[in-house]
Amino acid sequence: MNSLIVQDTKDGAILTVHVQPKASTTECVGIHGDALKIRVAAPPVDGAANDELIRFLARQLSIPSTSVRIHSGAGGRHKRVLVKGATAQLVMARLNLGHRKGSAKP
Repeated sequence: MNSLIVQDTKDGAILTVHVQPKASTTECVGIHGDALKIRVAAPPVDGAANDELIRFLARQLSIPSTSVRIHSGAGGRHKRVLVKGATAQLVMARLNLGHRKGSAKP
């Protein structure tokens, strides 16, 4: 597992994501370099893709969307997302990042 994808900070876990906007459905599709690749079913207009990303991550992590925010990269595809109050271990477990040796469970 690439430990650069999720890192612990004093505020929570920072997740590095590569976003692909305008997908047919919002889903996590695996690892892209040193980031988690997430397709979002929203265009990159007026923050719609960022909002969808935050909603998706909050749902996957079973936390309120107010605990998820774009830490950096809001205007690009490569983003760092802060998950407040969470640990890297929790984020990896909830997103099934630790067990990607063949089956990619949703």
